[in-house]
Amino acid sequence: MEALGCVVVLLINWKNIVFDQQVTFLYASDLEVSADFYENQLGLKQVLDQGQCRIFQVSKDGFLGVCQGEDGAEPARDGVIVTLVTEDVDGWYERLTAMGMSIEAEPTLNPTFNIYHFFLRDPDGYLLEVQRFCDPAWPSPTESASG
Repeated sequence: MEALGCVVVLLINWKNIVFDQQVTFLYASDLEVSADFYENQLGLKQVLDQGQCRIFQVSKDGFLGVCQGEDGAEPARDGVIVTLVTEDVDGWYERLTAMGMSIEAEPTLNPTFNIYHFFLRDPDGYLLEVQRFCDPAWPSPTESASG
């Protein structure tokens, strides 16, 4: 097709386009200790071992990568919260405390954000939040996937 001196413009509606998957990467001071925590204590499935990084499946299309940090360097934890969303906050609390994991506080309702949640820390001190959105506007996993 010849443009004949005309500019052809393709209009794309970017508003409803979403990515296929998501990976958050954290750095560990000891990759083996952190990998054990995420796989054997939290029960996440390791889906890829890249040697210096291990990637764990958190949900259908959400992943957490844990990578060996620089020798002697402390991981940059400030401002990082990894939130794991589940309807079964109390069940996760019971399982993790039964395993002897240190939880920062019992599950509680946060009325400011309309969430029910609790916090714990991984071996490198990253803050993990186990949370349920109480707001009916939050998309369910099936709504998100069909997006």
